[in-house]
Amino acid sequence: MGTVRDPLEVARGELGRTESPAGSNRTKYGAWFGLDGNPWCMMFVQWCFAMAGYPLPHKTASCGDLLNWYRKYQPERIIAVPRARDIVIYDFGHTGILESAAGGTVTVVEGNTSAGEAGSQDNGGGVYRRKRSRARVKAYIRPFDKYEEDAMTGKEIYDALNDYLKKQPVPGWAKEELAEAVKMGITDGKEPMGMVPRYQAAIMAKRALEGK
Repeated sequence: MGTVRDPLEVARGELGRTESPAGSNRTKYGAWFGLDGNPWCMMFVQWCFAMAGYPLPHKTASCGDLLNWYRKYQPERIIAVPRARDIVIYDFGHTGILESAAGGTVTVVEGNTSAGEAGSQDNGGGVYRRKRSRARVKAYIRPFDKYEEDAMTGKEIYDALNDYLKKQPVPGWAKEELAEAVKMGITDGKEPMGMVPRYQAAIMAKRALEGK
């Protein structure tokens, strides 16, 4: 299979993951970053981009530090019109990866937050999808203009589909005729659910017509 190339999909795949133990700030994101046990919203963002194959150019666990770095070295990456996969920096020292923006709200996948308004918003216990007011957004950062697709080669597609089909059972209605075809030598009966190239299908049809 190809390498994951979408940081937003990486983030979505982490939804619902929580600290262990609860309230400890201990996560795989902190362990990966090297600061486990500390507030980890930015470490979560850094981890998602790195796992997608797009490590951020400035490695920091601080929301303010990342924003200041971009202001100094890549100000063009701080944009006004947001789109999915942008990094959202909030005015309350928190961050996440933008999923969508509509009207006066943003929907963001965030680490180190709470599932609802009742808990801590910037030092909560898990990864959650949150909808917040755009008024709370301090900046949008677009670290990359585009992302490569997770392309599979033709062979990878063929192998993956073939592996899937091989695990499927032979339909009940086909079992009797399949057994007859094996007796007639039209097919050897091996891997009956495997994919059949056109040349193999043509040969089997030829054998059937010739009575071989």
